[in-house]
Amino acid sequence: MSITILDGGMGQELVARAGRATSLWSTQALLDSPETVRAVHDDFFAAGAEIATTNSYAILPDRLEPHGIIDRLEELMTRACTIACEARDAHGSGLVLGALGPQGFSYQPDKTPPSEMAAEVYANMVKLQAPLVDAHVFETMSSVDQLRGALMGAAVSNKPVWVALSVDDTDGTKLRSGEPLEEVLPLLAEYDPAAVLLNCSLPEVISDAVPLLAGCGKPVGAYANGFTGIHDEFSKVGVTVDLLSSRTDLTPKTYADFAEGWVSSGATIIGGCCEISPAHIRELSLRLKG
Repeated sequence: MSITILDGGMGQELVARAGRATSLWSTQALLDSPETVRAVHDDFFAAGAEIATTNSYAILPDRLEPHGIIDRLEELMTRACTIACEARDAHGSGLVLGALGPQGFSYQPDKTPPSEMAAEVYANMVKLQAPLVDAHVFETMSSVDQLRGALMGAAVSNKPVWVALSVDDTDGTKLRSGEPLEEVLPLLAEYDPAAVLLNCSLPEVISDAVPLLAGCGKPVGAYANGFTGIHDEFSKVGVTVDLLSSRTDLTPKTYADFAEGWVSSGATIIGGCCEISPAHIRELSLRLKG
């Protein structure tokens, strides 16, 4: 079985290198220090990643408008995609995934617009990405309707579409909305994304979720976060990741132990989300690629 190694958590790596968090999160680095974004991509490739995920998760109208920079959306999206492509080209191989996160706010699917409205926004975003990226990935999709909006919007692109689902940190059989994870299966059959992954949940619950997707007929992947959990107050635009605590027990070797379990359950695309560093990706690459 061939394993593909994803990169790790761009946003939190940028926060760590900057030494501070702002309410713009990873977008702040595109404004202040685009060379640091490039350095993180380079470090993940050097660690063994085969895919660069663009630093565009939070480049969405409802994230930029409260900060008065919605007029810079196209500029920032192009910059994020271009930096990732340049890192891939310098590395000499690999794919670039154009990332898009949830509308409303991460982990809060009740705040997302209805799928028809969300699809219009996503369609505009993928049109900006498509000339540059190899594929799109919709990350941290936390409800069935949130996923539907992403897949509807992605239909305007001629590039492959990946989706990444986030599950409840206490029960990996459920999306963060509380809906059973298996309720996404009809949507996967209808829209036929190129890959389905699990992301930005605790590794323990991702271990429970992988087997539920392994029979869906598509490549399955997993990339967990290294948070202790999601704080209740981390629920709206304007808060910073200072509310979230990182685990001290999730060493590269411990994380790779979880990843081996995901592979045993059928996952073939493995990487890391928030708090998963180049050191973790290096261990994954050594362990899973030999």
